[in-house]
Amino acid sequence: MNIILSLFSIAILLLNVLWWIIIIQAILSWLLAFNVLNLQSPVVRQIALALEKLTAPLYRPIRRILPDFGGIDFSPMVVLLIILILQKLLAAAAMDIATSAASATGVTA
Repeated sequence: MNIILSLFSIAILLLNVLWWIIIIQAILSWLLAFNVLNLQSPVVRQIALALEKLTAPLYRPIRRILPDFGGIDFSPMVVLLIILILQKLLAAAAMDIATSAASATGVTA
């Protein structure tokens, strides 16, 4: 049972890391759009490209579904919402497994 709960914890941790990658990529894109940072710097360019390569596969199917809103891209918000829902579902499933395992062994909380 501990292995299953550990796997749920790892999945939730990975979703948290993905959450922060999307947040950082969105903030970086705003800084690039308003010329606070520019892509002439090799470090900024490498970070922007790495974040784009990490997030593009997540955004691509959502961008195909969402209508064009002009210059505003809502796909990061949709992905963040999906991550939030997955985190809640995983946490609830882990709690159910933990309580059923505790009741099966006779341990009370």
